[in-house]
Amino acid sequence: MRFTLSASLALALSAAACAREAGTDASQAEAGNARADAVASAQAAPAAPQWEFPEDAWRTADQEDLLYIDTDHGMVIVEMAPEFAPNHVARMRSLAQERFYDFLVWHRVIDGFMAQGGGARSNPGHAAEVEGLEAEFTVRRAGEPVVTELQDRIINPRALPQIAKAGFWDGFHAGTQTAALAAITGDGQVQSWLLHCRGAAAAARTADPNSARSQFYITRGNAEHLNAQYTSWGRVRVGQEAVDAIAVGSSMDDPGFRPDNIRSMRTGDELPADEQVIIQVADTDSAAFAAYLDTLRDTSGNLPDICDITVPTRIVE
Repeated sequence: MRFTLSASLALALSAAACAREAGTDASQAEAGNARADAVASAQAAPAAPQWEFPEDAWRTADQEDLLYIDTDHGMVIVEMAPEFAPNHVARMRSLAQERFYDFLVWHRVIDGFMAQGGGARSNPGHAAEVEGLEAEFTVRRAGEPVVTELQDRIINPRALPQIAKAGFWDGFHAGTQTAALAAITGDGQVQSWLLHCRGAAAAARTADPNSARSQFYITRGNAEHLNAQYTSWGRVRVGQEAVDAIAVGSSMDDPGFRPDNIRSMRTGDELPADEQVIIQVADTDSAAFAAYLDTLRDTSGNLPDICDITVPTRIVE
């Protein structure tokens, strides 16, 4: 079995991306060829293992939860987390399958912060004709999904400066109220949320918390001030380098800005088997991952900030 880590994959995927013309059968064939070339290039890249995890310490991402976003700088593959934001994931899946995002643009991009997509070249406020979604900033849980409690962490330095816990859920960086609080809450549940670490995928909205429609963003840095205030519904597994390369600027504020394209967006289960990328993520509940974390501790036994901990990811052929 050959595999490459995600840092190498993005370079291979980026090299394989090619232009396509919109609205023709030929363009659809070309798009399929581009994706196939990207996958073949990634799978042919030399193996570069950096973590010795046993095979049972990896999980395979479900293709129905993968979004393949073709950009001007290569393929970005986002794993969605319906356990945390089921309605937002369903919306992204539906709009991708309707081809809503094809040939839209990254209309607002701030270096070190985020790349926002889903606007039109002529209208940065472009959105799907759908109702705003009710906010899914947090999920109330009693046991499942299990979020590890690795370190104390402020929920949100601007809006919610209370101390909570941070850890992982199924390979996603997550925050949570401590499980001990369940004993004193009215329903025996606590709140948990996906963190806005670099690579988080989330729903854009207005000042109305329940206004998210179709625009989304991917963070290019850690955005702590968005935690538990915006709905994070996924995380980049492959292609963060492509996200970081998206042209910086704002269609609303910069008259000369030429935004980069969202060439296409597909869910993995829509793609032919030979175009699907088999992504495996380290099992963050495994003993192997716990041993990996121990290698990151400083001399006092403290871990780095949760957002600075990389969850190993690989592509398998």
